[in-house]
Amino acid sequence: VELDDHVFVKKVGSKSATKVVLSPRNTDMLYNGNENKYLLERLDGYPITVGDRIRVKLPTTGLEDFQVLVVIPSDSVVIRGSTRLDIRKKPKAKFDSSRVSFQDVGGLREQIAKVREIVELPLKYPQLFEKLGIDPPRGVLLVGPPGSGKTLLAKAVAHETNANFQVINGPEIMHKFYGESEARLRDIFEIASRNQPSIIFLDELDAIAPKRDKVSGDVEKRIVAQLLSLMDGLKHRGNVVVIGATNLPSALDPALRRPGRFDREVSLDVPDRNGRAQILDIHTRGMPLDDDIELERLADMTHGFVGADIENLCREAAMKSLRKSLSEFEDADDGYILQSGEITPVKVCMGDFMDALKEVEPSAIREIFVEISKITWDDIGGLKDIKEKLVEAVIWPFIHKDLFEITDTKAPKGILLCGPPGTGKT
Repeated sequence: VELDDHVFVKKVGSKSATKVVLSPRNTDMLYNGNENKYLLERLDGYPITVGDRIRVKLPTTGLEDFQVLVVIPSDSVVIRGSTRLDIRKKPKAKFDSSRVSFQDVGGLREQIAKVREIVELPLKYPQLFEKLGIDPPRGVLLVGPPGSGKTLLAKAVAHETNANFQVINGPEIMHKFYGESEARLRDIFEIASRNQPSIIFLDELDAIAPKRDKVSGDVEKRIVAQLLSLMDGLKHRGNVVVIGATNLPSALDPALRRPGRFDREVSLDVPDRNGRAQILDIHTRGMPLDDDIELERLADMTHGFVGADIENLCREAAMKSLRKSLSEFEDADDGYILQSGEITPVKVCMGDFMDALKEVEPSAIREIFVEISKITWDDIGGLKDIKEKLVEAVIWPFIHKDLFEITDTKAPKGILLCGPPGTGKT
């Protein structure tokens, strides 16, 4: 199911399950009859179908994930106390934790719509562009500060389109031997053309395609020229789309940014308040939250935070909560030993987030700070006439704003301080 899809729901008949086979995600655990009995008690009355994923809290290992492999007698059953429950140590199919969907991307609704229009339509419905008689877009450039979700959005697009995903990290493409870097680029584009539909993701694009007039080495210039040639040949490769990501768009070679190569640039800015609320909801949906948590209030307090900052905030809040529960453990040489028989359920409260906010700062505005000067008029010797003019031109409009309005007097728009070095301008 994708965003904006219409879903039809209907009632299905279900029978009592006679046999259910589950596959654990943690294949290293040894399961015995006691776990099976406990699982059966916890899942009694639970409706399942083949392919479902179930999370159960076991007394020995805590939360464990299982996948439903087999159900008898039908595809939709209800687990009963008489159901035979089997657990296979090796799962039939691997759990892919790297699968990212658009539901995992928050605060980028407009950007997702633009990227889907550019990438998803040509890959899923190339015949539409053939009927229109135009070439589909072949490239999209994602621009935004670090941690804003450029890589995450590219992975989500690849997953939603079921496309082959080839990743090129900028620094990794460089090679010490002559011509080897260009050969790597050609190989990746060739692999993508053989496994259509494909998405080629160029991460840290500014590292492999800088402005050629700004670099001194021949290797960088050859790589840029090779990339331009490969981008021009995309229309002969079929369903292949290139997504580039950079936080320094001004450092890119201008030839890459023309239509026909990267047809559209999508800006991933610092999320607004609603975007931060969505990201907080995504990163806390698997956390045991206390009743006093106010995500809307946290969204108001995290101005300037990008997605990576909010993820770090949630992680730090969870660690704060974990440190409070470490009193149940006894420090030992090889780690921690649980003193009591059971661990008290750990919940993340609002106080943990407030403490985490004191340590986590927004990365997008980390280099921007406001400094309030402690220098007073008494620290400046002489310049009496200039001080009076500055007071009248700068300070009076702030503290006597009503008088300026009554007398219809306009304050000066700017002041230029002139003088030789060392006379006290700063």
